[in-house]
Amino acid sequence: MDPEFAAWLASTTEEALEPTLEICDPHHHLWDHPKERFLVEELKAETGAGHNVVETVYVDCMSGYFTDGPPEMAPVGEVVFAAEQAAQSAATPGARIASIVGCADLRLGDGVKPVLEAMIERGNGLFAGIRHATSWDADPKVQNSHMNPSQGEMGSAAFRRGFEVLTGELGLSYDAWLYHPQLPELLDLARAYPEATIVLDHLGGPLGVGPYRGRRDEIMAWWRPVMSEIAACPNVFLKVGGIGMSLYGLEFHKRETAPSSDDLVDAWGEPMRFCIDAFGPDRCMFESNFPVDRRGCSYVVLWNAFKKTAAAGGYSAAEKAELFRGSAHRAYRIG
Repeated sequence: MDPEFAAWLASTTEEALEPTLEICDPHHHLWDHPKERFLVEELKAETGAGHNVVETVYVDCMSGYFTDGPPEMAPVGEVVFAAEQAAQSAATPGARIASIVGCADLRLGDGVKPVLEAMIERGNGLFAGIRHATSWDADPKVQNSHMNPSQGEMGSAAFRRGFEVLTGELGLSYDAWLYHPQLPELLDLARAYPEATIVLDHLGGPLGVGPYRGRRDEIMAWWRPVMSEIAACPNVFLKVGGIGMSLYGLEFHKRETAPSSDDLVDAWGEPMRFCIDAFGPDRCMFESNFPVDRRGCSYVVLWNAFKKTAAAGGYSAAEKAELFRGSAHRAYRIG
């Protein structure tokens, strides 16, 4: 980690609240980039810093792709990489990687089946499903997904046939990463396939950059009723997090000091509680989205914010157990 950035993160420190509360962190990445290394060692340092993180879920980020062979099979390499990292995590004390979400191109239609079958075979029993990110916006100031999606992709015949193979024939889960204007497309998909397990990432992607900059109240007013409609689909889980991402426009990374958990709750507490009340604690899971969200706050501070949000919502011990661990276990078939 860049020393200047590390010093910024360390400018705000907190003790972990409720340090015995068991947590499954259902969304993190691992990579070894020239400017950032985040592998099992770094993951253990974050998850072992005070909160009782028992398990984690690895989510696709283009790490370990095969560099030869058919291009559609390249993402199988990431499942191999993640399974190796999971074995390392299980061999040392602390949180273990208990499930893997890979990536496959659902636009292949029937052709996605051998890709998924290879992931099942190479995942050492941990492969739960895939994320085919459809995050797209017409404005070039908003970065689109590495999948190079097109407008309305989730409604295309090819995508839906691949989705049927994934969730119907093979019984795997689908993680949805999209931007808030695309939420009606996800709603249509969830209604069309009521037996499919869908996990909506990062509070449904309420953007705050590009053409959406400075329009947060307007955007959240539009976002609430659409999220309520999605919440009425019992097959959709929600990841409550992503709140440190610069895409959401709150610019925590530009502050002189890193935000505190109270700062995060001030910004996101009400929308998070709105979602939990709409979906129910049994279909919501707090997530770190590290190391992406590390650009906005520290791991201890982030989970303190989640715990303060749960406390402010008055959720029972059983409901908190769902929010922090149980929902992730069911969505990703852990245990």
